[in-house]
Amino acid sequence: YKDLHFAYLEINPLVMLSDNTVVPLDMAAKLDETASFLCAQKWGEVDWPPPFGREAYPEEALIRDMDGKTGASLKLTILNDRGRVWTMVAGGGASVVYADTVADYGWGHELANYGEYSGAPTTEETFLYAKTLLSLMLKYHHPEGKFLIIGGGIANFTDVAATFTGLIKALEHYADEIKEHKIKIWVRRAGPNYLEGLRKVKAASDKLGLGVKVYGPETHVTAVVPMALGLQEALPEADLTTTAGPPVRKLIPTAGTKVPAAPKPTPPPSKHTIVTSTPETRAIVYGMQMRAVQGMLDFDFMCKRKRPSVEAMVFPFAGNHLVKFYWGTEEILMPVYTTTKLAVQKCPEASVFINFASFRSVHETSLEAMEYPSIKTLAIIAEGVPEQQTRELIQTAERKGIGMIGPATVGGIKPGCLRIGNTGGMLDNVVMSRLYRPGSVAYVSKSGGMSNELNNIVCRNSNG
Repeated sequence: YKDLHFAYLEINPLVMLSDNTVVPLDMAAKLDETASFLCAQKWGEVDWPPPFGREAYPEEALIRDMDGKTGASLKLTILNDRGRVWTMVAGGGASVVYADTVADYGWGHELANYGEYSGAPTTEETFLYAKTLLSLMLKYHHPEGKFLIIGGGIANFTDVAATFTGLIKALEHYADEIKEHKIKIWVRRAGPNYLEGLRKVKAASDKLGLGVKVYGPETHVTAVVPMALGLQEALPEADLTTTAGPPVRKLIPTAGTKVPAAPKPTPPPSKHTIVTSTPETRAIVYGMQMRAVQGMLDFDFMCKRKRPSVEAMVFPFAGNHLVKFYWGTEEILMPVYTTTKLAVQKCPEASVFINFASFRSVHETSLEAMEYPSIKTLAIIAEGVPEQQTRELIQTAERKGIGMIGPATVGGIKPGCLRIGNTGGMLDNVVMSRLYRPGSVAYVSKSGGMSNELNNIVCRNSNG
């Protein structure tokens, strides 16, 4: 069970014979598919059961094949190929939110597909994904037309303009058929280069006569759903001349002076392993993640930290050397060490270890990092870590009193103090959501894109 990375085993029913021997009559087992890089040869030929109890559509098989050959995430499941409501959503969390919203408005029976594209897919990958989706939409004609909702949260690092370039190619390919089938297209997107992406889509729509409606982060993430379905009046489209800035909120009128209530007593401290970050917290980054580290330093500078939060990097495939980053307008040099041991020795103040290693090596490198007493917080970015290895990492962290974020995380952020990895997206989103200063709201999110949306919502309904 352990050697072959089984994730589940059920023996049922059991019978006891007259001689008190126990005989199992049936058994069901589940293999952890993420452990295939460890156990593929031991497993041999495995006939994986089809999802939803049916054979995959050719289009689903195509997207699954693309997903297996890229570092991005491409998913497509057809629910009702004759449905009127189709979605092309960026982000795993957002895809669930959009599907739930369609169902909440009473259109679940018309929801045609579930899927997502995320993890910075290339222009060509987005083109093939959109082309495949549109080909499915155009397979059957509906007299009342159909809806294509192209949505997503505020991306952390996916270039919206690049992905929308692929989308535009697909729209150009099927422009005549889209108009013939009366397909109404609604777009809501935000993230890196979102403004350029929305401009490109709007220009293509005007050129092709598709009537696409476009919205940015000034609009709630799912607001396009009721508008597309004709359940609410359409809001004015996004102003594509400038980036959406922080909201301007009017003061709430009061009848008089409110007497502040007596403060509640501080609750007794509870035991937890996450060490609270401060403006002095330092980190070591495993992996040559130049963009992520520069983003962390930009955040630090905006927060007016006295020193960069990243003290060193670890990269075992090159000799010890220095790399250049920007600290505001000045250039600084950061050391890169070949081993975690050397990095910890040279950086005794570093208490956070941010591990960008791949799912194949993250188990080993994370266990090594937890051997050093100075490491108090461990962030594991990689997706696809086998369950068995994840459980071992969790148990080790609990035993050593180390706070662990992940696996499969975009990171974390404490406004005014520390940013882990790509959390919060690009700098303009950090500014818009006012993440550079301390606030009064704390939350935990299971989705990177949805965490940005929550930042946006909190910012637009409070003082930021």
